[in-house]
Amino acid sequence: MNARVARKPHRSVPPVDRALWPDVAAIPRASRARLTVTRAVVRRAVADLPLTVRFPHGGTLGAGGPLLEVHDPDAFFRRLGTDGLIGFGESYMAGEWDAPELAAVLTVLAGDIGTLVPAPLQRLRRLWAQRQPAAQRNTPEGARRNIQRHYDLSNDLFALFLDETLTYSSALFAHLPATPADLPAAQHRKIDRLLDLAEVGAGTRLLEIGTGWGELAIRAAARGADVVSVTLSHEQRALAQSRIRRAGHADKAQVLLRDYREIEGSYDAIVSVEMIEAVGAEFWPVYFTALDRLLAPGGKVALQAITMPDDRMRATRTGYTWIHKYVFPGGKIPSTEAIDRTVRRHTRLRVAEHDGFGPHYAETLRLWRERFTARADDVTALGFDAVFHRLWTFYLAYCEAGFTARYLDVRHLLLTRKETA
Repeated sequence: MNARVARKPHRSVPPVDRALWPDVAAIPRASRARLTVTRAVVRRAVADLPLTVRFPHGGTLGAGGPLLEVHDPDAFFRRLGTDGLIGFGESYMAGEWDAPELAAVLTVLAGDIGTLVPAPLQRLRRLWAQRQPAAQRNTPEGARRNIQRHYDLSNDLFALFLDETLTYSSALFAHLPATPADLPAAQHRKIDRLLDLAEVGAGTRLLEIGTGWGELAIRAAARGADVVSVTLSHEQRALAQSRIRRAGHADKAQVLLRDYREIEGSYDAIVSVEMIEAVGAEFWPVYFTALDRLLAPGGKVALQAITMPDDRMRATRTGYTWIHKYVFPGGKIPSTEAIDRTVRRHTRLRVAEHDGFGPHYAETLRLWRERFTARADDVTALGFDAVFHRLWTFYLAYCEAGFTARYLDVRHLLLTRKETA
């Protein structure tokens, strides 16, 4: 790892806890040559972007637009030059730059993400860029660690910014833009659409892979389905079981602490919401083979999946990003083409239908981000520090920007099985 020097606090940014955030507390060293190249690349990258990058002594870059204000240029360029986009995010976490309209700034950058750095430098960077740690591979044990790092943070934390359904995936709104009051109905609309795709009704044996906090299981049980839902999160399982009991469906829905690879049985329908992103590309064949094995003859699989363009997916397939390091270890967003290729090569499943609604995820994330920001004091009261708050603010805005810029999409996919004669 590159040598690092202590970060000097500036403005009103509190000291960073070195034990919790070692790479935020320390600034990487960088040679004069690397800093010179980094500054030149940044100037070239933002010169024509609809963005304003302002420095402490009045200098600016960009063609004009939402403001990115750099408070500590030396630290900012050291992090960018050493760790690329990981360093960009860590610089925000450290308070070395700010943006009054963070999501707008990140949307501008997301729209040009593939061309911000010249191709020759991108190829060179692959020689020394960080690689995914072996511990983040989604083996059965690795998957448990990865899931628990995110979903076991605190049920109370998620409740601060999610709506009353505690649904942590894209909603499907009746109209855009939306208001916070629209979220519960929009989440139910999304869930009901997936259940309809899989033809879930009275007597359906339904498997849900990835429980969340139980809202889909509750709505499926209310239709008369017999639900088995699996999760690797202790925190989610406990609250989901409690919510299912309170809804009066304990006899129709059970939640198991189990890896998808360990599931047995035969199910008329399988539903999985934004689970494929956590599987990891290495294990996509294993995941879809499990779906094929568990699906009863004539059954249907309904998935909700975040996707990206196939060329970008291929270009970033082995990359290790800020999201991997701080939010979703071990994850990989597929393309619809990658899903289709995987099921055709490894299973009897086929993608029968798919359609996207990415702008609805941008709106969902905007509503979550605004609520999270408004409840900063409550986040602190739960024991999370200022760096964590900046991390999650950046994460929500970063994801919102991806969907606003159409770099990311979210899709409903129906999979059916091609039965052999």
